Amino acid sequence: MIRGIAALIALAVAFAAMLVVPADARPPGWSAGTTGRPLATCIRRAAPGDDPRAIARDLAGFDCTTPQKQFGSGDFWVISEPVGERSRSRRPLNARMLSLWQDRLTLHVLYADGRIETMADDTVGMTKRIQLGAVVEYPIPRLRAPVDRLLWKVEGASNVYAVVRNPRIATEAESNRANLFMAALYAAFGGLCIALLTYNLALWTTLRYRFQLAYAAMVAALMAYAFTSSGALAWLVPDIANTTRMRLNYLLLTVTAASALWFARAFFEEHVFGPRMRMLIRVSIATLLLSGIGFAACAPLAPALAHTIYSWVFASILIPIVAIVVSAWVNRSNFLWLFGIAWAAPIVAGCLRVLNGLGVMPWSFWLDNSTLISMAAEALLSSIAITYRIRLLSRERDAALAAETVARRLADLDPLTGLLNRRAFLGHAIGRSGPQTLLILDLDRFKQVNDTIGHDGGDEVLRTVARTLRMLAPETALIARLGGEEFALLCNAAQPVDPDTILARLRATRMPYDLRVTASIGSAHGTMADERDWKSLYRAADQALFDAKSAGRDRARASIAA
Repeated sequence: MIRGIAALIALAVAFAAMLVVPADARPPGWSAGTTGRPLATCIRRAAPGDDPRAIARDLAGFDCTTPQKQFGSGDFWVISEPVGERSRSRRPLNARMLSLWQDRLTLHVLYADGRIETMADDTVGMTKRIQLGAVVEYPIPRLRAPVDRLLWKVEGASNVYAVVRNPRIATEAESNRANLFMAALYAAFGGLCIALLTYNLALWTTLRYRFQLAYAAMVAALMAYAFTSSGALAWLVPDIANTTRMRLNYLLLTVTAASALWFARAFFEEHVFGPRMRMLIRVSIATLLLSGIGFAACAPLAPALAHTIYSWVFASILIPIVAIVVSAWVNRSNFLWLFGIAWAAPIVAGCLRVLNGLGVMPWSFWLDNSTLISMAAEALLSSIAITYRIRLLSRERDAALAAETVARRLADLDPLTGLLNRRAFLGHAIGRSGPQTLLILDLDRFKQVNDTIGHDGGDEVLRTVARTLRMLAPETALIARLGGEEFALLCNAAQPVDPDTILARLRATRMPYDLRVTASIGSAHGTMADERDWKSLYRAADQALFDAKSAGRDRARASIAA
């Protein structure tokens, strides 16, 4: 358990360090998704009747120091630093920025010769420009003059993160490489999810463990979330409004978080969850789902407020997670270390995403995609955890089956002699095919035996008789103690047991206190196809036993069933 907690802390620290380390300190290739040259920007509020040429000349009216987020929501002008590059046929340029909640976006490309090229889009138009990674990309028209600056007019900006976020100037080749990189990333994640979903659903149809269904639901929700957040939905449905895509994205993220809580509830043993814990999880799941539905329905009315409420509700997921981990620790769960290792990265990623959403942490490409990266790691580790969980459950099931087999065997045996009892004997005997021979053995004057050497001695005599019958009977024979001092032996007529041999062996066997013990045997031949045959065969053998007793005991008599 201690090792599991230590592993959880180590993984959490390592993953957090990967996400927050400065971009210039990362190894080459870490920022392949943020392609192109970043552009510094300045901002000013827009007013009715603003002219882009006049705005572009009035640089003193722009604020280049105050963070954009502090301006709140509304309509804005955002101008870039000088670009100083030319978009050519051999080296076309693109303007790239992250997709944000905006009602309308107009990009004015200002050229050094004074010309302006304008591209304007509403939310549906922005969807058509979405690239993988939820990047809005505008191709810069190819003119002979170099590009001086980029000027955006953003209308209806929620400004939760920024008005124009992470603007960059990139070549077409760089944009294509970025799309290929993101396609590989999302394809690998999607393939992993499909494999895990298929695997767990196949297992669930056979084993029916609840945590498998919960895990499959979580993976399916995560796939849908990745489909909307990646921008792939915009490629598939180009006529959908970009704000609608983002609303679906928020909703699916809460569904993913809710199903993750359901999985945690189903994964741990039942003794981990008391009544209050179960209620906390139910309330947390309901709150998450309601916040996602509420954002999807109400975000167009007040997107900034809806985002803030959503972020705080999403942060509250830490409460049930911490409660589950603490309860699993206190109740000594066998699966805490597995859960800790598998969920360290997603928990840290979720915390950092919440801090970013609340404006505490700055944006980064890897932080923005940390959900997919951490959940991919979680999916692999959780598959191992689920396999281990199934292995333990299989062991418990096998142990239970073995215990049940032992219990059934004990219920079928006479506790004194270890022979079959009457009920088990009949269950095995009735229905045997072919002619059968039934021997009924009854000890002579057994009451005198008990009176002479006591009941403990009498019990030892019964055990000695049982051992004798086992030694003389063939392997296919059934031997039972029918009750008291009466025994039964049933065997195939083709492999009969000689009653006189049994009697002779009993005479020669040393009994407790060297007491001489004899028995009488009645035998009968017949079939055992059904209960009627058994009654007929038993009556004949019992009659033969009575004849043996009447003839002086210590002898055998035979009869044929009617």
